[in-house]
Amino acid sequence: MKFLLRAALGCALLLGGVEIASAGGGPLGIDHKLAYDDSGIWKRSYQLALEDLTIAAVLGGSLWEGGESRLGNEFWRSLDSSALGAVASTAMKEIFTRERPTQTDDPNKWFQGKGHYSFPSGEVTLISSAITPFVLEYGQEQPAVYALEVLPVYDAVARMKVHGHWQTDVLAGWAIGTASGYYAQHRDSPFFLELLPGGFEAGLKTRF
Repeated sequence: MKFLLRAALGCALLLGGVEIASAGGGPLGIDHKLAYDDSGIWKRSYQLALEDLTIAAVLGGSLWEGGESRLGNEFWRSLDSSALGAVASTAMKEIFTRERPTQTDDPNKWFQGKGHYSFPSGEVTLISSAITPFVLEYGQEQPAVYALEVLPVYDAVARMKVHGHWQTDVLAGWAIGTASGYYAQHRDSPFFLELLPGGFEAGLKTRF
């Protein structure tokens, strides 16, 4: 039930922040270009910084905390989720080869071959997959953790404003990331932690 409520909340937040056209295209009939904006908080450089910080936080937190603490365990699950989301989104990009808004005005251009990787959004997938284990683990007891959902929503809107993706691209990315996080959270133990030597259980913090 928490998962379904979270899914509904995420979609509501995302769609609430996007101008839905009365007539659009794409699989849900909502895909259209937003007014181009690469300034202020929507600058592409900020989107890339968020992506880099997300990767650094997941990797750094995993290695620093190890897997013995509750927080460390969630960092490792976040790493699992991020990797799974990356594999899934990359595979789908190669399969669907959809043209980006920078490449066409028609959101129905699918299977266009190499160089057309709009669907789904890999960046939204990354951020949503990274935060999902933390939200599922801590959200009920610490509702403020739900504020992390602002990050994929921001990135989704920003990617559309710079014409990197269509509406259904970012929705698909959010769904893939959420599903990856849900799977990682419900495994008996983090996958990558099982593969590495036992020293990673304690984390680097025990050496300092």
